[in-house]
Amino acid sequence: MRALIAAATGLAVAFALVLTITAMGSPAGKTSPKPLLTTVPAHP
Repeated sequence: MRALIAAATGLAVAFALVLTITAMGSPAGKTSPKPLLTTVPAHP
């Protein structure tokens, strides 16, 4: 019974942590205007 209570408590804490992080929202900022290179440029 103690293990079940511990598991439920851990699950509740994890759920509360996820909700807290979600409520804070994404960090402010912007993405880079430069595209990511997917291939290595040719060397001269």
